[in-house]
Amino acid sequence: MPDFITSPTTLIPIIIGVVVFLIILFTGYIKAPPDTAFIISGLRRKIIIGKASIRIPFFERVDKLKLQLIAVDVKTSSAVPTADYININVDANVNVKVSSDPQLIKLGAENFLNKDTTYVAKVAREVLEGNMREIVGQMTLEAMVNDRKAFAEKVQENAAPDLNRMGLEIVSFNVQNFTDDQNLIENLGIDNTTKIQKKAAIARAESEKEIEIAKAQAKKEANDAKVLAETEIAQKNNELAIRQAELKKEADTQLAIADAAYEIQKEEQRKTIEVSRANANIAASEKDVELKAREAEVTEKALESEIKKKAEAERYKAQQYADAKLYQQKKDAEADRFQREQEAEAQKAEAEAAKFARMQEAEGIAAVGKAEADAIRAKGLAEAEGINAKAEAMKKYGEAAVLEMYFKALPEVVKNAAMPLSNVDKITMYGEGNSSKLVGDIISSTTKITDGLTAATGVDIRALLAGFLGGKLADGSAPIVPPPVPAAPPAAESTPDYTDNTDYSEDTED
Repeated sequence: MPDFITSPTTLIPIIIGVVVFLIILFTGYIKAPPDTAFIISGLRRKIIIGKASIRIPFFERVDKLKLQLIAVDVKTSSAVPTADYININVDANVNVKVSSDPQLIKLGAENFLNKDTTYVAKVAREVLEGNMREIVGQMTLEAMVNDRKAFAEKVQENAAPDLNRMGLEIVSFNVQNFTDDQNLIENLGIDNTTKIQKKAAIARAESEKEIEIAKAQAKKEANDAKVLAETEIAQKNNELAIRQAELKKEADTQLAIADAAYEIQKEEQRKTIEVSRANANIAASEKDVELKAREAEVTEKALESEIKKKAEAERYKAQQYADAKLYQQKKDAEADRFQREQEAEAQKAEAEAAKFARMQEAEGIAAVGKAEADAIRAKGLAEAEGINAKAEAMKKYGEAAVLEMYFKALPEVVKNAAMPLSNVDKITMYGEGNSSKLVGDIISSTTKITDGLTAATGVDIRALLAGFLGGKLADGSAPIVPPPVPAAPPAAESTPDYTDNTDYSEDTED
């Protein structure tokens, strides 16, 4: 795009011009209907009828001029004397309108612009009434009454120039009525009526006379026609009978000839039929033989074709079956090979997984074994160190420490020895001395534990205890304190019932 168009100094006036044009277009657009003339005045003068145009706002104006028909009822306001000096009143119905002629519409715009139809009808009525009074004075009463059309045409011709000078034109002019105060028009009507009635009576008599003459003439003519018709009918009947006899004779002759000819023809036909029938039988036999031969050939060819087609079909079927079977075997072999390959792959993967699992398991077992060995070794070392420590302590504490440990452990030993008895619900003892035996068994168990300690440690607990107690008793420095009584074993669900069923009757007698 050129720079001078896009420059602000050039673009702004163009925009303003477009805006002004749009404003003029939207505010000045007018459209005139067919029955109204829009007259534009101002900068120009223009008349629009049934078209559209644009007026320039503020510089031009639009005025309306109605073009539709205007009905005007024209009556003489007072009696008007005719050419024969008879005062009458005239009533007429006239249709006028503003003319669409370019010259006349300018005159109509000058006189009736923006005026309503009532004003136009009033002006036209005054003009038409004056012209109608003028024509009434030029014609006789009888001429006007007898020829209303001539009267209307004269009034219309006389008033048209005056209306045209105002821009109006007469569309129609119809006289409605003539009236007078002396009933002269009515009397003229009576005279005319009498004359008409007289003429009508004479015409009626003449008509009746002519009717009677016509009736007699018609009756005579009818009778003559009837006689003539009956004579002609009789003649025609005679001619008909003669003709019928002749026709019957001819018919009988022709019938006899026809019968004879029929018999002759019948015999000829019979002979011909027999010959034709014999020929037909011979031809039929020949055709039958030929047909059977043809049927045999057709049957032979059909069987040959059927057997051949059947053999071809069987061969095609066997070939298709063999191809399908071979194809299926190939597919089965491929599927079997694929399945074996997949199974081999799966077994290989499974073997690798099992191998990996066994390797992991072996490594775990090795780790567990190593951990257990380390734990056992550590435990053994710890126990050895503990034993060494105890041995060193024993050496340091001497016999007194051993005895102290013994006495502290003795209640627990006795408790553990009696623990099995807590699980016994009921003990029934029979015989003599069983209670003492039970206690002796418990003490024996304790003694066996002590012996076991002596054997394990190499320390004679009994000798050590006897020497210790003997020394204390000889010195008198320590009282004899009985060992602590071991705690009773925990109660079971039901307290054991130590029932002594020993029979002490013999001891009592002793």
